[in-house]
Formats: sequence, structure tokens, C-alpha cells
Amino acid sequence: MRAERAGLVHRDLYPSVPPKVEYSLTPLGQDVGVLMDAIRVWAEDHIEDIRSAQIAYDAKAGEELQPV
Repeated sequence: MRAERAGLVHRDLYPSVPPKVEYSLTPLGQDVGVLMDAIRVWAEDHIEDIRSAQIAYDAKAGEELQPV
């Protein structure tokens, strides 16, 4: 899905040589940016838990692949 089509980004094209294009966030795009920032903060706050879960998962998956 293109961000412009979804209403998240506004695109201005200026007919020049070379062509000039400017992008800006729409109010809808700014709203979703707030949500994305909250997800970033959550991920940073939980990165050690995520990494520990990945290590445990990989270890278990490795055990399951071992021949009996």
C-alpha cells in the first residue's frame, strides 16, 4: 500500500529539470507517527526481554532439529 494512496503522505511534484518532489505528512500520517513512536519506545524498553526470548526459542528449535 502506498503511503500517498493511504492518505498518510502528501506529494508535491514540481515540473522542473531535474524534477523536484517534496513529501510531507498529512494529519493522518502524523497520527500514525505517534503510534509508531510508541511502538519504538516499547521495543526499546523491552529489547532485553525480546532478545532473551529469541535466544530461548533458537536453542529450543536447535534441540528439535537434532537427530534422535
